Amino acid sequence: MTLHKIRLAIYALFLTNLFGFKLRGVKESKEKKSLRIDYSKTLFNRLNLSVEIKNIEKLPLDGKYILISNHRGIIDPLVVELALKGTDIYGLWISKKELYNSPFFGLFVRNGGAILLDREKAQMGGFFADVKSNVKRGNSIFIFPEGTRNKSSKSLLEFKNGFRIIALKNRLPMLPVYIRTRTDEVLANLLNDKNLKQTIIIEIGDIISYRERGNLEDIYKKQFNIK
Repeated sequence: MTLHKIRLAIYALFLTNLFGFKLRGVKESKEKKSLRIDYSKTLFNRLNLSVEIKNIEKLPLDGKYILISNHRGIIDPLVVELALKGTDIYGLWISKKELYNSPFFGLFVRNGGAILLDREKAQMGGFFADVKSNVKRGNSIFIFPEGTRNKSSKSLLEFKNGFRIIALKNRLPMLPVYIRTRTDEVLANLLNDKNLKQTIIIEIGDIISYRERGNLEDIYKKQFNIK
């Protein structure tokens, strides 16, 4: 590992846990959102990353939604946070147990606003109850419907059904976004060249009703012209 990579890893670990401590005890969603955006901005500035939003006119300024996004890199949640920084939309991320208990991300994830998804549990009643209670408090839900990071050559992995159940149970319209830039490649590039400046493009799609009966994966692909 090069000295540059070591420095970046130490800085990212320090910053993530610093903001994890800052978020501890914060109850107000506006304050949590502000700290999450500050964290994303600080880290992206250090990494020479910027975010460009396509179709920003489609982005609602407030309301409750289930935001659905593709997923290739560990910085994808930060890209979404920065895309929403000019709105009053605050969401809780659906987080896998591995992230929730991670020594690197765990403190931030637990305190920053997340709902634990434990796929090893036989019953999911507790998970859906947590989602419902948070939606009733006025929060949105943010989820990667592919269920995991896409490490394949495919543009998109098959969508899991959980996000549709959440939308139906809570009558949440779906806000689709698509991170067109391959963030896994972005991370690889910055680890090899500390002076490289990169732009990540995220696109905003049209709101999809929770009543939509069509194939949501196909609708998502059509909106963003994904082959």
